[in-house]
Amino acid sequence: MSTVLLTGANRGIGLELARQLLARGDHVFACCRDPESADSLIRLSEQSSGLVIVAMDVTDPASIDRARERVGAAAIDILINNAGTIGPKRQSTLDMDFDGWMETLAVNTLAPLRVLQAFLPNLSLSASAKVLTITSRMGSLTASPASDRIAYRSSKAALNRAMQAAASELKSRNIAVCVAHPGWVRTDMGGSAADISATESAAGLIRCIDGMTVTQSPRFLNYDGSEISW
Repeated sequence: MSTVLLTGANRGIGLELARQLLARGDHVFACCRDPESADSLIRLSEQSSGLVIVAMDVTDPASIDRARERVGAAAIDILINNAGTIGPKRQSTLDMDFDGWMETLAVNTLAPLRVLQAFLPNLSLSASAKVLTITSRMGSLTASPASDRIAYRSSKAALNRAMQAAASELKSRNIAVCVAHPGWVRTDMGGSAADISATESAAGLIRCIDGMTVTQSPRFLNYDGSEISW
């Protein structure tokens, strides 16, 4: 049994991750911005004593501090940085919503590292902690040079680089760090035409987490466990 801290847990992939982790006996701190409106998460908490809902806006340092106080001195075995945004409507290189780009970077790039730093004392209490951050193959620098979703693509590319560096620094603390592409998932973000369900994506991501080791940190994984080029 592991203790997991999960961001963006109120819907989509995050909610399904919480559901599957609880089903196998893990204890989950499920974080979201507005717990009072997280109806599905509330129902899940009513079904499982292993779920603790924590209010946390990953872009707000004060909110993260309050969440850290709520978690207290609990050892965290697994941190899953799942919260993310697709970015603004206008995000091509020739028509960019620059304020929207900054917001995308705040959520997708800065927030995961901010959360990691905040909960590093808790991770350090685990014998073999793991940090999995949800990224996208659209952030791979070897992907096709598409001109759509530039705010999103660039935020994930920068995220990947930050997590590469974090992995290097945390090896000495026996903390494994990887990033994973969840697939094109049928969620509010992915849309109804996407390839796979949240159930399939979450199951694959959990298998990726289970296979993580410090000796193979960092890795850029697909949800099915295959490698993606950085």
